[in-house]
Amino acid sequence: MRVSLELVMVGVSDVDRAKRFYAEVLGWGCDHDQRVSDDLRFVQVTPPGSACSIAFGQGITPLRPGDQKGLQAVVDDADAARADLLARGVECTEVDEMAWGRFVFFNDPDGNAWILQQVPARG
Repeated sequence: MRVSLELVMVGVSDVDRAKRFYAEVLGWGCDHDQRVSDDLRFVQVTPPGSACSIAFGQGITPLRPGDQKGLQAVVDDADAARADLLARGVECTEVDEMAWGRFVFFNDPDGNAWILQQVPARG
């Protein structure tokens, strides 16, 4: 059986602020922004090159803002990813060297915690 993770929910306190952060600051593509009713709005963004998107909005998840910790994406180059985050005005850590990869950590405006991993060369 094939299983493909394609959507992860993220709790946010301000949908427009989150959309600005992910789509404008980070430069992730905004796939959907649909207001279904006064109580339901669905926003979906996708990191460049990713098969998995994130969704946030109003009335779509019981997650509280900042509850998501350890969201992880793989990058080709941790140094370049860090430089890109800094150039976009995003606070992030120095590159953290570990035996299982090189990592950069940052948070969205609500405190949802992201990890960018450069996977070590295999072999």
